[in-house]
Amino acid sequence: MEALELTPELAAKRDQLLAILADLPGVAVAFSGGIDSTVVAKAAALALGPKAVAVTADSASVPRSELATARDLARVIGIRHVVVLTAEFDNPDYLKNDGTRCYHCKSELYSRVEEILPELGVPVMASGANLDDQGDYRPGLTAAAEHAVRHPLQEAGFTKADVRAVARHWGLPTWDKPAAPCLSSRLAPGLAVTPERTRRVEEAEAVLRSLGLRECRVRYHEGDLARVEVPLADVPTLAADPVRADLARTFRRLGFKYVTLDLDGFRSGSLNDLVPLELRRTFGGQ
Repeated sequence: MEALELTPELAAKRDQLLAILADLPGVAVAFSGGIDSTVVAKAAALALGPKAVAVTADSASVPRSELATARDLARVIGIRHVVVLTAEFDNPDYLKNDGTRCYHCKSELYSRVEEILPELGVPVMASGANLDDQGDYRPGLTAAAEHAVRHPLQEAGFTKADVRAVARHWGLPTWDKPAAPCLSSRLAPGLAVTPERTRRVEEAEAVLRSLGLRECRVRYHEGDLARVEVPLADVPTLAADPVRADLARTFRRLGFKYVTLDLDGFRSGSLNDLVPLELRRTFGGQ
């Protein structure tokens, strides 16, 4: 991968990010292995050395592949890495999935990280939220505010495009990695979260990726209905036999009773449309 030369404006943002982190006495980065938290972890490692640590949550909502990616990236970055078990599945408010699930998930994560800050030897928590997250439905940002979590990318003025450019500049192998939200985010609001349902989603999306699809979602709706989202260019391939018939059989074997292909194609956060408007307003969405 050829390193990207940064524009003066973006180089200034990079330097500002490093300065913000260098000014901290130490930081624990909530590290999912996604591109945003990866850039923050890399910057923290450069700015703080041993006073930076990446903390990754592990639960039934985290794909095994993403956990493995986080471990690999932490080694590439050279940052101390800690995996913590989170217990959001013990919280009835999380399981009922009424549109505030992400709030309860992040509250659990940040509470768990707060508990171990003394043993980690760092006093501050940081996330990978960037400026583009401010206009979306993000209950997790409310939880972050309640736990005094810093958002260095936002503070330095980073958009998602800026994050990817700096990741490429730093030679991070996942600079163009698609977003990979937690498995529970695939369950339609109102459909209870269970480990069995998240397992079905994980296995179904693994089947789609085996076909060469980088961006895909299996949205889980009431009645064990799977709504498959892929980029529009890939819809004809999935709709044609023998792929269609094979997918239908495989998904039913996984426990889905109905399998549908969304003709609008892949749309990040499409289930947010089912969240009640008052909740979207409360947690920052439009």
